[in-house]
Amino acid sequence: MPGTMRQVKKRRASLSANLKIGDHHGCCRTPEEEEVHFPFAQDSLVKQWSSMHNVTERNQEQSKSPPRRSRCFLNINVGGKSFQIAYKMAARYPITRIGKLAISTDPIKKLKLCDDYSVQRNEYFFDRDPSIFHYIFHFYRSGVLWIMDELCPANFVEEIEYWGIHLKYSQQCCRILFEEKQDELKEYLKIQRELEAELEPLEREEHFEGQFLGKFRKAIWNLIENPFSSIPAKIIAVMSSFFVLISIVAMTLSTVEEMQHKMAKACMEQLETVCAIFFTSEYLMRLLSTATFQKFLRAAFSAIDLVTILPFYIQLLFEHLAEGDALYHEELHKMESVSKLGKVLKLIKLMRIFRILKLARHSTGLRAFGFTMRQCYQQVCCLLLFIALGVFTFSALMHSVEHDVPGTNFTSIPDAWWWAAVRCRHPS
Repeated sequence: MPGTMRQVKKRRASLSANLKIGDHHGCCRTPEEEEVHFPFAQDSLVKQWSSMHNVTERNQEQSKSPPRRSRCFLNINVGGKSFQIAYKMAARYPITRIGKLAISTDPIKKLKLCDDYSVQRNEYFFDRDPSIFHYIFHFYRSGVLWIMDELCPANFVEEIEYWGIHLKYSQQCCRILFEEKQDELKEYLKIQRELEAELEPLEREEHFEGQFLGKFRKAIWNLIENPFSSIPAKIIAVMSSFFVLISIVAMTLSTVEEMQHKMAKACMEQLETVCAIFFTSEYLMRLLSTATFQKFLRAAFSAIDLVTILPFYIQLLFEHLAEGDALYHEELHKMESVSKLGKVLKLIKLMRIFRILKLARHSTGLRAFGFTMRQCYQQVCCLLLFIALGVFTFSALMHSVEHDVPGTNFTSIPDAWWWAAVRCRHPS
């Protein structure tokens, strides 16, 4: 048996483990064939495969390759967010920016309509707000421009103007509310600008540059006008308010019966002279130190300062003219019997009451109150109109009922105005 058994040859390297007896071609290979040959015993070198591997590799290959875009849609990238709008829908609004982009065939014109263009992705890029573009995108799909309450009116109007979409495409209810909100915002910004201009100093430092004695005039102006510039400026502001209060108190006490004797009247006149000199020097310092003369004369506080000092000098002038009629008059309010200038003088002296408005120069609260009254003048005029209507109506009714009664005080409609304005709330 051993003699008849042939020599066992080397196993053939194949996937079927079988033996070949007497096969010399399978074991005798050249070195090149051995390198190409893949023996079954080295199956550990084969890459492991599962059903999910091909899926993962396919997804990676798809992510590396550019996505396929349909030629029926306009590919738009707004602020990093991609949108697709059908050419047919965009072409329905040819006057809009995207409509022009859809119907245009000139590449140069298309590039002018967008901020950038990606040839590989066939995508137009716009550096705009993507949150608002959602409403633009919805407009091209539905034909209606929706407006939300939380949107900023100024930003929304700027965006739709850029995209070339008119506000008329929105619903009427939304458009009315949006326009009201827009008007309120404009009015608020206008009031803010006017208030800042009201509180802004009349003269700035750059206005004094290059002018005659610019540094000296700027120092005088800050001393009189800007109380926060230095301690002496604060002292002058306090003195100005003090003289205003003293002047108002003196004018009030001059009407008291106990203050009508000669010594009290002389003290009041001297006090009025001191206040007038201080107000005059203050006005002249402002006038000489201002950088813009015309702007200073147009300012409201300049007119108030002028009105506060004019009565004093006009009174001196009228008293000088009245010396021809009488050498001395104990009481100025009795000059009516001596000269016809007395009535005019009393009216001029009444103008001193406007000195109290000088307190608003250094009071932010009073200036804000005056600014509020100017902003609400229409509502105030409407209120006064209603009051005047009621006064005229009830005074006319009262006159028609009472004018035939003997000894009545309502002899005319103007006589009944006072009752209608003041006494109608107290019939007794």
